[in-house]
Amino acid sequence: MRHLRRFVAALAVSAVLVQPVAAQDRNTLPELEQLIPDSAVDNPEDWAKQGVPSEAVPQPDVQPDTPLADLPLITVPWPEQLELPQLAPLTPEPDIQFAEPEAPLPQLREGEEVRLSSELLLVFPNEAAQFPEREAFVRRFKQLSTIEQYDDNGSAARLAAQARQDQDLLERMLRVYGYYDALVMRNVSVGDREQTKAARPTVRFDILPGKQYAVGAIDLGGLAAAGPDYPMLRSAFEIQSGDPLLQDKIDSERADLDTALGESGYPFAAIADPELLIDHARDQGDLTMLVTPGGKYRFGKVTSNLPDFLSGKHLAEIARFDSGDLYQRSLELDLRQAIQATGLVATSKLTPVEVTPPSNGQPGTVDIAVEMTKAKLRTIIGQIGYGTGEGFKAEGSWEHRNLFPPEGALKVRGIAGTREQLAGVTFRRNNFHGRDKVLTVDAFASTLDYDAYDARTVSLVGSLERLSTLLYQKKFSWSLGVELTATGERQATASGSGVNNFGPRQTYFIGAIPLYGQFDTSDDLLNPTKGYRLSAHVSPETSRTNKDQSFYVRAQGDASYYYSVSDRIVLAARVRLASIPGAPLSAIAPSRRLYAGGGGSVRGYGYQSIGPHDSQGDPTGGRSLVELSAEARIQTPWLGGALGIVPFVDAGTVGSSSTPSFNEIKLGAGIGVRYLTGFGPIRVDVGVPLNPGPGDGPVGVYVALGQAF
Repeated sequence: MRHLRRFVAALAVSAVLVQPVAAQDRNTLPELEQLIPDSAVDNPEDWAKQGVPSEAVPQPDVQPDTPLADLPLITVPWPEQLELPQLAPLTPEPDIQFAEPEAPLPQLREGEEVRLSSELLLVFPNEAAQFPEREAFVRRFKQLSTIEQYDDNGSAARLAAQARQDQDLLERMLRVYGYYDALVMRNVSVGDREQTKAARPTVRFDILPGKQYAVGAIDLGGLAAAGPDYPMLRSAFEIQSGDPLLQDKIDSERADLDTALGESGYPFAAIADPELLIDHARDQGDLTMLVTPGGKYRFGKVTSNLPDFLSGKHLAEIARFDSGDLYQRSLELDLRQAIQATGLVATSKLTPVEVTPPSNGQPGTVDIAVEMTKAKLRTIIGQIGYGTGEGFKAEGSWEHRNLFPPEGALKVRGIAGTREQLAGVTFRRNNFHGRDKVLTVDAFASTLDYDAYDARTVSLVGSLERLSTLLYQKKFSWSLGVELTATGERQATASGSGVNNFGPRQTYFIGAIPLYGQFDTSDDLLNPTKGYRLSAHVSPETSRTNKDQSFYVRAQGDASYYYSVSDRIVLAARVRLASIPGAPLSAIAPSRRLYAGGGGSVRGYGYQSIGPHDSQGDPTGGRSLVELSAEARIQTPWLGGALGIVPFVDAGTVGSSSTPSFNEIKLGAGIGVRYLTGFGPIRVDVGVPLNPGPGDGPVGVYVALGQAF
């Protein structure tokens, strides 16, 4: 009922509101009770059927067909006729200044200027204590600066864009060094172009580092679970609360902690990325770096996914750890490098696998599971060279590097040249009963046709060695072996026509025990730039010819030194001393004597042309030798920096006795060209003899791979 009354009341009010203005009398407006009597409330349906009394409906004064009277016109004055009051001008506040359009931003009135280039200037506070990392900061910024890396071509707009990027870089770098409230002001100046058209835009950065933040609280997660190892591991992370907040330091100490975990028996250790919570109110940053040690372990077995190719037993032999040793990540990585150095695998992956977990305070056990994929095992190699006195030489070989697993290689090689021919078969087993040990058995037949002698030789050589390779250069290498040789040789004798003939052939049966050792600190096997090498060859030998038995020792020592003057210049020097005591020269086969001259000796002279000569002027070889060499290896910017120029000077002498006499020293000098490739430099040397003899040519040319020494 109440809802109906509200509805009817609403209708009544609406009826009153829609009446024309002329028909309304505000003083006679009926009350709500008159519009809705009590009878309507008691019986609304009957009341609604009664309809509306006619006297309650006001009659309009305007008839529907009568037009409305015209409304009065409203007139507004035209804006030009208006007289608005004038506003008083505002008085500027004294603390506010308006800069000219080209006026620079604020700068440090006094500061230490560091000019990086003609268009880039950094300004720091004068007091070095306010920013002690300034020098390292500047070097780092110069390497990363967009302005320094890219030329703006004199465009002020481009330089301004680069300056905005460098400003962001400076602000990020300052936070890296712990300056979280630093201010960097950027100013770009286009210069006075009315005075000179050559003026280039410049950028100035004024740097106010502010206060350096410190390390606050440090949370290293579960590192304490390492138990007795915790003090040692915590000391590896050398950051304490109160230290300067250096992000680089955090990264380096995280790496140190990771190394300490890996070297202390924790193969499953994990370190989360560090997080910093900067508190500007305290000028500190709280460090959170969650560490999970993962348990301590010892080495177990080494397993292989290819046991018929490289067995787990063989891999354990070349590992530098034994079963039961405390796990060390460096030893695991070392084993992976050794597997790659075999040249037999394309990829390798080593994974620690838990065998027994740690218990009762004792370490657990992990096996090292090795997963490998095979590399191509057959190799064909070819090499061509030329040397004055040696002529052209072409070398080729075919090799299967794992024909006799594990690591048993078979190699067939040959040489075809104007002065030398050879055919040979070599068996080699790498990592023979130990790491880096190589067993070699080599059988070959050769012919040599030099100016000094002619030789037809058959040899069988066996050796056990530990030598450097291109993949794995070693500081110390050695070799010991046994050699059996039968050679028929004859010395050269000059004919009246000037053409060398040879005397009667003489057969020598030679047995030798060659020994070799080298200490190498150089940084590269084929192209060293620093360090030194010391090596020695000693070979006790016995020789039988014409029923005469002789004993002697062939000994040779080499030393070379390499010094980098700059990134493009390397100075290199070499000295060689050799001697054969114990037998006269006539009892030693010509091929076992000492000679000098050629590309690896004294350049400018023919191969083996330096030394004692017979009455006909033919070299006879000697029992003592001294050689000296010096060169400057200069890398040029030509061909993308791959081309180098090498001026050199060499000297050498060979004597008939076992001690050098220095009666006649041959000098040679020249210049060489080096072209750097991915596998070493290609060498072309042109030498001139400075004190040539009657049979020496005017120039010597030598082509080979690698440096001369």
